[in-house]
This record gives sequence, structure tokens and C-alpha cells, in this order.
Amino acid sequence: MSVLFNHKPPLSFSLPKVDQLPLAESVVVVRARRLKTWELPSMFHCSIVGTCLTTAELRQVLAKVGDIDAKMATDHALHSRGVRAAGQHDIASKLLNKALERRHDRILKQFSKLSTASEVRSQWNVAVDDGDISGAYWAVMSHPASDRSLRQEVFGEVHMLSHLVGSSSRLDLARLRKLQLDAEAKDDKIARQEARLQAAANNQACLKRRIDELEADLLRRQTVAAEPARADNGQEARLQQRLQVAAQRAGGYDERVAALEARLAEAERRAAALAEENGILQQELDLLETALTASEVAAPAVGHSNELQTLLYVGGRKNLFDRLRKLAEHQNIDLMLHDGGVEDNLSLLPGMVSRVSWAIFPVDCISHSAADMVKRLCRESEKPYLPLRSASLASFAAAIAQPLAAAE
Repeated sequence: MSVLFNHKPPLSFSLPKVDQLPLAESVVVVRARRLKTWELPSMFHCSIVGTCLTTAELRQVLAKVGDIDAKMATDHALHSRGVRAAGQHDIASKLLNKALERRHDRILKQFSKLSTASEVRSQWNVAVDDGDISGAYWAVMSHPASDRSLRQEVFGEVHMLSHLVGSSSRLDLARLRKLQLDAEAKDDKIARQEARLQAAANNQACLKRRIDELEADLLRRQTVAAEPARADNGQEARLQQRLQVAAQRAGGYDERVAALEARLAEAERRAAALAEENGILQQELDLLETALTASEVAAPAVGHSNELQTLLYVGGRKNLFDRLRKLAEHQNIDLMLHDGGVEDNLSLLPGMVSRVSWAIFPVDCISHSAADMVKRLCRESEKPYLPLRSASLASFAAAIAQPLAAAE
């Protein structure tokens, strides 16, 4: 505790007599000021700067201390400079602490009322459930009542949460990027087809004009004179033959134009399908970001009424079950989980389906027998069910954000 009194004289207080303490009370808690970043171990600086401050706020802090490259530096470079500044007792670190205090003033006031490590741990758990992780993380790390074990525990949770969010987001972003590249390729292909179609139309127009010219020339030659008509019979035959060839070529171009139009319609249909899928993926990413990204004020649940819904989730990955429960709680949903027969017996499904309002299951992480059983039980009990695109948190967040009527 010596580090807590480096900049203030020790507080004067008197200990109560032993016989005046409650039986459950074994220690006396001394209130002190919150710690600064340079007073914390350096292993925590990276997570504090990366979790508790935005890139824009960090850029402003570095600009105030005369960092001429602050406006043009990359996010990673800014983060490295911020971590280095957090461990130094100078103007930059003081401005960094002021930015942290100003950004998280509301939640710091909540934590300032706490006096023991157990109370701080309980308030941290409440903040995690509410999604306000960035402010609560700084409040725990700087709180004078936080001990080494509590800081290590909270640091580990934030570290693993960053891995979980990064893994899920990278997969969805990679899929979205691939779809965008596919859509761009389809757009290029459609543009080339349109160019070829336009060239074919121009060629057909030229042939039509040529046919008109030939017909006009033929008519003119027929009316020149009757006497030289015999000599012109051969020329007329050749013109007729050329006219027939031109007509055949025009017919071939008509067929090619029709085929190109059909291919263009198919390309437009596939591009629309890709655009729709892009929209679904973007919606899932937005919902996941809303559910997991730290915010100053926890957003209320949307998409469902205040009535508690009961939902059965069959299949998926067990390491995500705790996160699924937290997302469901934000939507006022009582979530029941069944791993699809890996460890849980399939004979439990009839009873579970009878107790829920609806059911969902990821099609990429469930056995055929379990999926067929859920569908059959839901149809028999006239309850809706919804197959999910994948077992990711994003697909689950998108599903529970939809009204109940959206399920089959």
C-alpha cells in the first residue's frame, strides 16, 4: 500500500476497539486517491490505453504535448506512443490521465463509493453485464482498494475478451470482404457484357442501314430502264444473294443479343443476391459491435417487447455459451442451451421444446439428427424455429434482435 501514499501524507485515523467491531469484520479499509498510470505496473499500460481511450482522444493528447506527427501517424504508432507516455511521470502522462478521468467520469463516481476489493469486483461484474467495459476497466485499475489479484483477474478478462471479439469479427469481416470483391468482379463482368451488347447493337444498326441502302440501290436499278434489265439480271441476283446473307447475319446478331440479355439478367439477379447477403452480414456485424463494444451508456434492448421470452439454442460451440446468455439477457430473453447431442442427451429436447417460446440452431454446427428433431418437435407443438447462418455471436445477435414472428 506504500505506493498509495507517495504524494499525500498518511491519513490520521483511530482504530475502534476490538470489542466494538462486528464479528464478520476483520480489516479496516483506508480510503485513498485513485492511482495514476505511471503508478501502475507497465504490463497494464497497453490494455488501458487501447481499451479506455479512443484513437481520436489519444491523438488529441499527443497533439497537445507537441507531437508534430500526431495527426498523420497510424493508429498503431499512436497506440505505441500512448503506452510509452503512460509509464512516464510528465506532462504527457498527466494529460493522458485527465483524458481518462474526463471520459469515464460517470462510472468513476460509481466506483468511488466502494471501499473493498470484493465490492470493486462485484461492481466490475455488473459493468461487464451492462457492456460498459472500458470505463469499468480504468475504474478497477486505478481504484485504491483494488489489490494485485483483482487487477490480474480483470486484466485477464479484458485480454481474453479482445481475443474473442477479434476472432469473431475477423471471420465475418473476411467473409464480407470476399463478398465485396465478388460483387466488384460481377460488376466488372456486367460492364464488359454491356459493352459487348452495345457493340453488337451498333453492328446490327450498321447492318440495318446497309440493308436499307442495298434495297434502295436495288429499287433504283430496277427503275433505270427496261432494256438493260437483262444485263442487270446477274447484278440483281448478286445483290439479292448479298441481301439474304445480310439478313441471315442480322438474324444471328438478334440471337446473340437475346443470349447476352439473358446472361445480363442472370448476372443482375446474382448481384442482387450478393448485395442482400452483404446487407445481412453488415447487419450482423453492426449488432455484434453494439452488443460487445464498450459504450458510455448501456443501450436498451430492441427488437422485443418487455415480456420475457424463452428461447432454446441447440448446437453451437460451448465456449460461446456464456456470451450467448449475456446477449440474450440484454434482449430480455431466458436462454436454454443444448449442445445438440455432443454431451447432452437428445432425449432432453422434447421437454425443453415444451418449455420455450421458440427455438434456433446454427446449421453449420449441429448434427442432422438434432436439427431434424428440433424441426419436428417445433412443428408438432406449433412453435416457431429459426436456422442460423453460422454459430457465430453475430448470427445469434441478429436472430434475437428480430421480432419473434420472423422465425419459421
